[in-house]
Amino acid sequence: MNINSYRKFIRNDNRPNEDGSYVLYWMQVNRRFEYNYALDYAVAWANKLEKPLLVFEDVSCDYPWASDRFHTFMMQGMNEHVAVAEKGLFNYYPYVEEEADNAFQTIVRLASSAALLISDEYPVHQPKERNAELESSVDIPFITVDSNGIIPLGFSNKDFYSAFFFRQTMQKQFVEAFTNPPKENSLADLRNKECISLVAIDEEQRTQSISKLSDITDGVASLPIDHTVKPLKESGTREAALKRLEEFVQNDLGEYGERRNDPDAEKTSRLSGWLHFGKISEYEIVKAALDKQPENWSIDQLHPNGGKRSGFFKGNESIESFLDEVVTWREVGFHFAHHRPDYDKFESLPEWALTTMQEHEATPRMWSYTLEELEYSKTHDELWNAAQNQLREDGIIHNYLRMLWGKKVIEWTPDHRTALQYLIHLNNKYAIDGCDPNSYSGIFWCFGRFDRAWQERAVFGKLRYMSSDNTRKKVKLNGYLAKFGN
Repeated sequence: MNINSYRKFIRNDNRPNEDGSYVLYWMQVNRRFEYNYALDYAVAWANKLEKPLLVFEDVSCDYPWASDRFHTFMMQGMNEHVAVAEKGLFNYYPYVEEEADNAFQTIVRLASSAALLISDEYPVHQPKERNAELESSVDIPFITVDSNGIIPLGFSNKDFYSAFFFRQTMQKQFVEAFTNPPKENSLADLRNKECISLVAIDEEQRTQSISKLSDITDGVASLPIDHTVKPLKESGTREAALKRLEEFVQNDLGEYGERRNDPDAEKTSRLSGWLHFGKISEYEIVKAALDKQPENWSIDQLHPNGGKRSGFFKGNESIESFLDEVVTWREVGFHFAHHRPDYDKFESLPEWALTTMQEHEATPRMWSYTLEELEYSKTHDELWNAAQNQLREDGIIHNYLRMLWGKKVIEWTPDHRTALQYLIHLNNKYAIDGCDPNSYSGIFWCFGRFDRAWQERAVFGKLRYMSSDNTRKKVKLNGYLAKFGN
């Protein structure tokens, strides 16, 4: 069986509606027209049924932490899609939701006139919840397709409790998965480009949404969302994502292994926001990195090496280090969440971590801060404050400092559950990749997920410990503190 068959999830076994006017693709997560397995599948079905394709993409206001930051980023990408659709290659319906649940009601209404419905498979938050609700809300076939990473979610049969064990599976399947990529331009294969006539209410909603997308600043300001979290300077378009990828590959990838932990060097990819919102695919990023391997490198050289961190991708060490972060550490979080409905719950932590935290629950904390004090960087620790400032202002924290950021909150809150609650809130409110399986991996790693027991300490127990003093000794921070310090 082709490995891509593991990317499909049949939500119900209804027969296609032969009288349906179109094939409907709900673009919830992977918001791109390129390198998208779900769009490949939707185009294939449209061609098989000899019907046009309708792509519906929405930005909704009825989820926690909805704000100017995330809505601006998504709407910039949607506006880019409007320009593509105006070329007449397919039918595109962008929808900017102004009232809770209207987007879901719209997709149900559109499905009533469709032959079948295809959407994105995603293991967390709103897309997961909406997919589950849709199963019983539509009378046509409903299929979700996994376009999240290299190794299909459907290929694993359980959650991985360490990156090492996921890496073993990844190494066995990488070559087959990577050499069966999504198409660069699925829409080029679409045969029926007939214009679809929508009912009056949808034509009106579509026109209103396009108007909001033409002036995003005013459009966002009119929505019932949090206006205190401001937009980022980076654009949420695919064009911006591809530009950043090119800059990283040309200027930073070669030094990634040696300098990625150095905040002053700024050698990390900073692609997480575009990845999270699906403006760029993981396949493109991995391919761009592999294309920079030495001339004598070949994918035929790749063979499993027992899950070791180095030696599988061969070639350049910086490229290998980067690919382990992208493929192993990003995807292990997706597979974990896919198999664990409690991915965001304290109880999902490994038993050894739960035990050691319980044993140290009553240990006095030297410092204690409220959520508001943490949110606005009002602690005694200059380095932690700088990391939180970067999160509020830029929507990211440097990779290495993000670990320290999480560890110190454990040390400064009344108990471990409160620390987890605070970290999830701060991350999902400000991080441009908030509510992502990978960002949950980063937070829960601080509490022992995908880690092992270490030497016992007060408060932390056997959780891995990090300190600002040791971090200052390990990495260069003068430029970082000058930029983000209080």
